[in-house]
Amino acid sequence: MAEVVLFHHAHGLTSGVEAFAAELGQAGHTVHVPDLYEGHVFDTLDEGIAYARRTGFGAVAERGIAAAEGLGSQVVYVGFSLGVMPAQRLAQTRAGAKGALLLHSCLPVAEFGASWPAGVPVQVHGMDRDPFFADEGDLDAAKALIAETDGAELFLYPGEQHLFADSSLPSYDSDAAGLLVGRVIQFLDALA
Repeated sequence: MAEVVLFHHAHGLTSGVEAFAAELGQAGHTVHVPDLYEGHVFDTLDEGIAYARRTGFGAVAERGIAAAEGLGSQVVYVGFSLGVMPAQRLAQTRAGAKGALLLHSCLPVAEFGASWPAGVPVQVHGMDRDPFFADEGDLDAAKALIAETDGAELFLYPGEQHLFADSSLPSYDSDAAGLLVGRVIQFLDALA
């Protein structure tokens, strides 16, 4: 059993994120899902991004960092899009990280250090034509991470949906999400 911290995306802590966490829990893993938006959930991505902008992207990320402080260090960090900010930062900077799963987003490794920490496996998942992932630098950052890091994997899914793994959103793609969940559970099982 792996201990997991799952950070939500810009819509907030949706029922789809909670369902994703429940699937990981049903597979035998302990999953913590902090609410970085303090109860706010938004119908559109634009509304959610506007909330994060008003609050401050740094402040949202700091809420994620603070939520992980009460947990042990042997944690797998998972982020959905906006949630990749705290997940990737913690995986790169917190001693004892067991792994990272970066869903729908990836930041350049240089954001949080010179290189990815040795011995910390990482997977990046995104759609190959998602305008946020493929066209705004995330795919390039993921490819660079994979090229420079042992134990790193990139999984591209055919399509253009951004948050395809959240079952509560119109962008949900059940086939791609099912494949992603299976790969995530295998990743976690290997770390348990």
